[in-house]
Amino acid sequence: MDSDQTREQVSRAYADAVSRPEGCCCGGGSVPKGVAAQLAGYGADELRLLPDDAVVNSFGCGNPLALAGVKPGQTVLDLGSGAGIDVLLAAKIVGPTGRVIGVDMTDEMIARARENAAAAGVSEIVEIRKGIIEALPLESGTVDWVISNCVINLSPEKQRVFAEIARVLRPGGQLAISDIVAMELPDWVRQSEALYSSCVAGAIDEERYLRGLRRAGLIDVEVRERLVYDETQIAAFLISEEAGTGCCGNGGIGNAMALEMARSLQGKIWSAKFRGQAPRRSPPESKGVSP
Repeated sequence: MDSDQTREQVSRAYADAVSRPEGCCCGGGSVPKGVAAQLAGYGADELRLLPDDAVVNSFGCGNPLALAGVKPGQTVLDLGSGAGIDVLLAAKIVGPTGRVIGVDMTDEMIARARENAAAAGVSEIVEIRKGIIEALPLESGTVDWVISNCVINLSPEKQRVFAEIARVLRPGGQLAISDIVAMELPDWVRQSEALYSSCVAGAIDEERYLRGLRRAGLIDVEVRERLVYDETQIAAFLISEEAGTGCCGNGGIGNAMALEMARSLQGKIWSAKFRGQAPRRSPPESKGVSP
């Protein structure tokens, strides 16, 4: 598939995800939705502040705000904002003098995020825009923080995403990204459309991720935390996605085969939390889409 076809396939998968009761896609595996959010690092006290829909439709692999120093009055951009869990949490932090912008390419997710922002009482702070993360619908040098949760691995053009992060950050602005990374994946994984949508097949290795961010002009780039998936967690991805019992998959494999496959992948797939910042200079010339 070319880049546009890949994005279309991913968008369809997540439109389907938000309509289903079972866990799936990024971070979900076969874990019930809602439970997945807690496993991703969200505290119970945080989740109680949010509409149930935002929590149960969280498909992330971490809590990007956990290590971020977002402050009241700042502007936060969430790449691939989905149903809005991170947008809403950021809005609680920045308060009425701040601003939170979510960007997503899936109409169903955009509608859910806007509804959840209204339900949380933060519609005046939150704005959800339709767009792709490779060409952000924002002006250059306008945000203090870029956050993202298990989304960039889904992009077929990751270097464009990294360049866009650098472009929209103010001088000295920072990033906090939770994402799936992987190394030495076999061809049967890389060629699976279902495992692409579940954040596995399209993942790049950690060093390539860091090099991409630095190549875009970002500085002080590092990994702050890692969660390496064990064979049981990897098998959950394979069973739900490849067997078609989750939202993103089709085809069919059994539990025993999934566990055997997962053993070959153990230690090769993990969730990483990236931090970095833009240098204190003027941002690159705008290449994005006007709001």
